Amino acid sequence: MSRIPGGVEEGWRVGLEAYLWGRPGSYRQSGVSTYIRHLVQGIGAQEWPGELLVYLPSSDIAQEIPRRLQARVAPVELHRPAVRILWQHSAFPFLLARDRVSLFHATMNVAPWWTPCPVVVTIHDLAYLRYPEVHPLGRRLYLSALTRLTVRRARAIIAVSRFTREEIVHFFRVPPERIRVIYEGYDPAFRPLPAAEVAAFRKRRNLPERYLLYVGNLEPRKNLPVLVRAFARMATQHDAVLVLAGPRGWGYAGLFRLIEALGLQERVYFPGFVPAEELPLWYNAAELFVYPSRYEGFGLPPLEAMACGTPVVVSRASSLPEVVGEAAVQVDPGDVDGLARALLQLLTRADLRAMYRERGLEQAQRFSWPHMARETLLLYRELLEQGALREDTRPG
Repeated sequence: MSRIPGGVEEGWRVGLEAYLWGRPGSYRQSGVSTYIRHLVQGIGAQEWPGELLVYLPSSDIAQEIPRRLQARVAPVELHRPAVRILWQHSAFPFLLARDRVSLFHATMNVAPWWTPCPVVVTIHDLAYLRYPEVHPLGRRLYLSALTRLTVRRARAIIAVSRFTREEIVHFFRVPPERIRVIYEGYDPAFRPLPAAEVAAFRKRRNLPERYLLYVGNLEPRKNLPVLVRAFARMATQHDAVLVLAGPRGWGYAGLFRLIEALGLQERVYFPGFVPAEELPLWYNAAELFVYPSRYEGFGLPPLEAMACGTPVVVSRASSLPEVVGEAAVQVDPGDVDGLARALLQLLTRADLRAMYRERGLEQAQRFSWPHMARETLLLYRELLEQGALREDTRPG
């Protein structure tokens, strides 16, 4: 167990919101839920002289909380968005006051409309502002208004990438010095696996020897129509299959219509949501991983694929170049022909796949969940010490 240096008083309490922690095996165990789980587990492995309270959506998750942290389970289950939002902006602030929380960490863009203590907020992305046309109206209006309110009164803001920091400055006119970039990481389970284990998985799942893999929600901002069109253009020159793994988001129906129109029903496979514990096998078994998204605050799937030694192709957009560096092929998000050429070139050249495999493994080492948790705790300490200094210098 490592120690966070500094003189934080033991009377201080940090409250961490984990209401988007998905149930084991649920589709919500992705994205923000992954960030929350690793943050909680990471801070549980650090020494901290004060108290850390974790606010959970249901009792079935409490067993996953490290023992040295204090679990606070909501009196009603909060897995349904409408119930969670109502709770967050009504009774929850009074719970923070009852628990005498000194600093509150809102982990997903939005804090309660008021809190009895200072707030630090993590901003994952602002896609609903950058691409409002591909987000449901109600969700867009809610997040736009509440994120703006949260950012204005937050003591500090955590951005998960430099790109996200630039987006926060652009949309909310926030001074850059109020924003701390703290990168996400990947779980050690994402690693190159033995060939026999991968072959057995491929046989068990009845997967082809060579397939291209995408992992993520099936929704408009992921730019999947461009991927499908690119695959159609190269499919006559190669027998690989395209696997689109992930839950169906809103607006997915057009994707299925496009696949039918291009006659690709037998070449595109939809396995649905993939549990986190099975994901490393999907990455390892894939010939390539492709992520054509137009907008990502960070982009966990390409990082996980690189950590597994799978060659990666991404859009040259948003935070993705920041994550992959020189370790992946980058293509403009609207360039169907360019994407088709990149995929075919990698499929047909073993030397290129080997090169990007090695580069990806090296690049992935730059990102770590334990480092993310430690940097977050250091920010807590700074904010608490600043608050104590303000109290000490207040006129009597």
